[in-house]
Amino acid sequence: MINLDELNKSDHLVADAVKMELNRQRNSVELIASENFVSIPVLQAMGTWLTNKYSEGYPHKRYYGGNKFIDMSEDLAIERAKLLFDAEHANVQPHAGSQANMEVYFALLNLKDKILGMDLSHGGHLTHGSPVNFSGKFYDFVSYGISKETERIDMDEVRKIALKEKPKLILAGYSAYPRNIDFKEFREIADEVDAYLMADVAHFAGIIAARKHMMPFPYCDVVTTTTHKTLRGPRGAMILSMQEDRLKEKYHPDSKKNLARMIDSAVFPGMQGGPLDHVIAAKAVAFGEALKPDFKDYIEQVLKNAKALASDLMYHGFKLISDGTDNHLMLIDLSNKDVTGKQAEAALDEAGITCNKNMVPFDERSPFDPSGIRIGTPAITTRGFNENDMKVIADSMNKIIENINNKEIIEKVRQDIVEICNEHPLYPEINLD
Repeated sequence: MINLDELNKSDHLVADAVKMELNRQRNSVELIASENFVSIPVLQAMGTWLTNKYSEGYPHKRYYGGNKFIDMSEDLAIERAKLLFDAEHANVQPHAGSQANMEVYFALLNLKDKILGMDLSHGGHLTHGSPVNFSGKFYDFVSYGISKETERIDMDEVRKIALKEKPKLILAGYSAYPRNIDFKEFREIADEVDAYLMADVAHFAGIIAARKHMMPFPYCDVVTTTTHKTLRGPRGAMILSMQEDRLKEKYHPDSKKNLARMIDSAVFPGMQGGPLDHVIAAKAVAFGEALKPDFKDYIEQVLKNAKALASDLMYHGFKLISDGTDNHLMLIDLSNKDVTGKQAEAALDEAGITCNKNMVPFDERSPFDPSGIRIGTPAITTRGFNENDMKVIADSMNKIIENINNKEIIEKVRQDIVEICNEHPLYPEINLD
């Protein structure tokens, strides 16, 4: 059990913020596609005295003494990660997804090398080449996007760009794309131009782990993912890879290191110092949960809920990019509703429906006030929401968007949202009184 008794005594101001945040989560429909709710065991692992330890290096090869039991915990996380993704090697120390991506670039590339990744305005991530991000500043990014007609990745266009630009690394993956990725097709293109193939599966790692999406291995050389989205673990990341570098002779002819060692060296000492041992323990717990049969049931329900919510929203006239979803997320273009993403995010939040404003492909508006919003079903599915609840959510969203400035209607929807949230309690084991 988790309680805040000692925190209340020591620092009631922080304790109050923590309590209010739990109440917000309990009384809101969490539709941010990159968020989820971890289990009590994951929370407990993060709150342990493992946070006290310094353990620079890797299991059984540390720069500090006293790491016998830390090694046990990290070994568990590594072995479970490899099982989940059919990987030959796993580094579970990256603190965040952006750092994991930076560490892969650092391992495989030289500064200003060329990378082919997904256009940010079409669904790519900041670390896929944004000019204000380290990726766009340190590397030469070229982009592929989605077809204006199909609103899906055009693999013929990806191949054409790759043949023209000859990137050293091709990046498959997204932050806001509602369809599946064909790693085999990307591998064929990468082989044509002698490029590494990297997959950023931060959003759909849990779907892969449940075997509801094509597995990235053996097609990809390296895979990065966060651990806190569909994988339902603590906030953090990891890097998965093959052991051997299939392009070693071309890019690293004099190197005695294989691919796994190159990545490990890039994480530590290349980019990070001491790992977060309490978080790594929580990753091990979450990976153990994902290896159990009921995790597959969970992911199946995530996908069912996403399809149901997409269908219900389209019934209300919402324009979904690619007219639906294969995964856990939806990207909604609100142009036909005469509402901006910023307006929608604020009004929905006031009604207890949490989402994020988001650029849509070919958006003519600013990233700070774009045309769309992004939503997803991982968090609400963890709470036990099902397809019937998706209709209530879609109806509620429609009422808000159609009455964007009507405070009375927003408040009425707010009451409906609290009611449906009460039907699916969050952390009922935790008593804050």
